[in-house]
Amino acid sequence: MYAKDNTKNTQSFGSGRPRLYIGMPVFNGEKFIEEALDSILNQTFRNFMLIISDNASTDRTQQICLDYASNDPRIRYYRNEKNLGGPNNYNRVFELSSGEYFKWAACDDVLAPDYLRKCINVLDKDPSIVGCHCKTGRIDQYGKFLGYYNQGLLTRIDSPNPHERFRDLIGLWYTTTPFHGVYRARLFAKSQRHGSYVGADRNLVAELSLMGRIYEIPECLFFWREHPSSYTSMFYGEIREDTLDRLREELAWWNKESGTYFPHWKNCLEYFRSVNRVPLELFERFYCYLQILDWIIKEGRLFLAKDIFLLLLQNSSLPSKLIQRLPQKLRCIFLP
Repeated sequence: MYAKDNTKNTQSFGSGRPRLYIGMPVFNGEKFIEEALDSILNQTFRNFMLIISDNASTDRTQQICLDYASNDPRIRYYRNEKNLGGPNNYNRVFELSSGEYFKWAACDDVLAPDYLRKCINVLDKDPSIVGCHCKTGRIDQYGKFLGYYNQGLLTRIDSPNPHERFRDLIGLWYTTTPFHGVYRARLFAKSQRHGSYVGADRNLVAELSLMGRIYEIPECLFFWREHPSSYTSMFYGEIREDTLDRLREELAWWNKESGTYFPHWKNCLEYFRSVNRVPLELFERFYCYLQILDWIIKEGRLFLAKDIFLLLLQNSSLPSKLIQRLPQKLRCIFLP
């Protein structure tokens, strides 16, 4: 299923292995991957290995990666024989890692030079922290700064109480930037990994938060790029209507073989499974169940109803007519 390692380099880390493994899944990333690679290779923290898994790209991605790998022994490049879908490729790069810490990296985002050093310092100093990220900036396809993500949100992810961290991270209004942080690799082996369903990255981060605190460095060291071919723009851009066809396209990104037409119901179910999977004190488990119910009452119910609405659209125009009669505040949930 997978092609062999295409590099000929040997590691140059002395007698020990790298402390940090960075996994970069990529598909047709020629436009921005060089800038992303440069930002990683120019980090002040240098004891890392970068694993690139190419999901059968059809552009110049392979040649770009091979050129970089030939010049830096910290890069390993792999190419899948066929496109496995986004989540499977994310799991692929983790499976190829073996360090103390792990981080996923997108092929279009940019790191400030001190990002890794500052994240590793936080994790080294406090074992109760399972993951570290930072304030996240937004940039466009030209690198122009657009603002920040999640301002005023995720205020409790550093709380000593698991149910408070969990409640922040099961919300649907924040952007999942914590997913791109640096985490203790051993915890991924205990987690559900990256699931092949819509929103699985959100579920994974929420589950990791049950295992320990997630610290956000109050300095912008990470820049999430917004561009026409990014996942967010393709499936949640301003010009995209929420239709069954759009949902089918999104499902295909997550799973090349099959997918659920009830993504938010799946997210909700997985929240319960995470609470059951992670060892927690009995009272904390109970409080986490309450957080899920609170999420359903305050915001989840609208999205759960939206899943049903989209499925009904496949066979009837009646749901669309009914939605048009709703107040604008509710209507935009279904027909943005």
